[in-house]
Amino acid sequence: MELAAGLREAGWEILASEGTARFLRENGVAVTGLAEYADSPPILGHRVVSLHPKVHGGLLADRSDPVHREEMAARGIEPIDLAAVNLYPFFSRPELENIDIGGCALLRAAAKNWRWVTTLSDPAHYRPVLEEIRREGAATEETRRRLARDAFALTAAYDAAVANWWNETDPDAEAPPPTVHLALRRAETLRYGENPDQPAARYRPMGGDDWWEGVSLLSGPRPGYLNLLDAAAAWELVNNLGEGPAAVVVKHADPCGAAAAASPAAALRFAYQCDERASFGGVAAVNRPVDAETAEVLEKSPQADVVIAPAYRPGTVERIAARRRNTRVLQAPPPPPSGMSLRQMPGGWVAQLPAPADLPGEWRTVSRRAPSAAEMDDVRLAWRVCGAVSSNAVVLAAGGVAWGIGAGQPDRVGAARLAAERAAGRAGGGACASDGFFPFPDGLEEAAAAGAAVVAQPGGSINDRAVIERADRLGLAMLFTGRRRFRH
Repeated sequence: MELAAGLREAGWEILASEGTARFLRENGVAVTGLAEYADSPPILGHRVVSLHPKVHGGLLADRSDPVHREEMAARGIEPIDLAAVNLYPFFSRPELENIDIGGCALLRAAAKNWRWVTTLSDPAHYRPVLEEIRREGAATEETRRRLARDAFALTAAYDAAVANWWNETDPDAEAPPPTVHLALRRAETLRYGENPDQPAARYRPMGGDDWWEGVSLLSGPRPGYLNLLDAAAAWELVNNLGEGPAAVVVKHADPCGAAAAASPAAALRFAYQCDERASFGGVAAVNRPVDAETAEVLEKSPQADVVIAPAYRPGTVERIAARRRNTRVLQAPPPPPSGMSLRQMPGGWVAQLPAPADLPGEWRTVSRRAPSAAEMDDVRLAWRVCGAVSSNAVVLAAGGVAWGIGAGQPDRVGAARLAAERAAGRAGGGACASDGFFPFPDGLEEAAAAGAAVVAQPGGSINDRAVIERADRLGLAMLFTGRRRFRH
């Protein structure tokens, strides 16, 4: 309304589709309907409204070409200087009849002819462009070019949403799908990427929000590239550790501590105790509101670059900020369901679907001794943490705490030894989880030497029989999960 009225005040003539024209007339804005201008009423239940040579000719004509000008005059085509289009709401209501044909065609035609036509694809553009028209008489060439780029970005995102919807609603769709369509808009420019000499930005899907849009920064500086990745990793893991209070500490996308306990403060205290040296400068995540006791744990623990939680009790944010003014305090909604993930490789991409939910009820006891109920609690925790650790990974847990995390080792024995070194004798009577099978008994022996009483591993090695026999000789309970949990 403001745009149309402002253009009329500036001496412009307005063309509009019938519904928009009716609204403008009711509000005192003089307008010509497209049907009247083109002498062609909407047909096929309004599926065809603006698809007419007088409309698209007016948008696409090259006004520097005398042949175009002659043909326009012969056919009664008037040049159109500006197109403002709001597409059918397919992003928010994906269904067949909400696939806009004419609107996309108008935007593409206007944007292609940006040297002559101003293309408005977003209501946020209306006011600044109207002010520029009032000031300059028309949108500048720089503005028209930028708006044309935005229009093509929108129609590309729109087509991507339609194609993805088709994949998602096809009962016979392949998995992964035959095509993948991404359309992202820069949400913010970051200070830098992994290193200070790497420019970086955060992007979100066009036509919708991502999980991060629901995260609130309550205190501290804006999160950087690594903060974002670590916070997301910590938040996903802490929300996957069961129904009770839990906490994790993540550094460089790998957990260096994780625990489940009777309170968020106790869980966070244990998570920090797993590896206090590695925890410095990491991300601390809890799955319960931060109360005064939890804030006290944060005060007394190694510096956290980021704290993330679902909520904060009154006064706790101020308390954290007073002691840790450079700590980014984030309040976050639950993580969204996992979808297909993409990673870039030279010249292309690889994609994978999310891992199926862990179902301990399907695990098989392959040793003579079956695990106790308490051992099963520890092995569930160890297995969940293990799935969030860079491969090769081995995790030792006892009493609800992942005391030893061996991450990113080229061999499984090395991962087991690193986990045992970090557990430092605190995992006695607990559980060991390995993200891949033990190819030989030696890795199992390292876990037993660290005090593990039960081991969970995928199984599937040609040496499974020898590994099971060694577990029996060591008195271990051993479970085959039947699923590998590599994370690269």
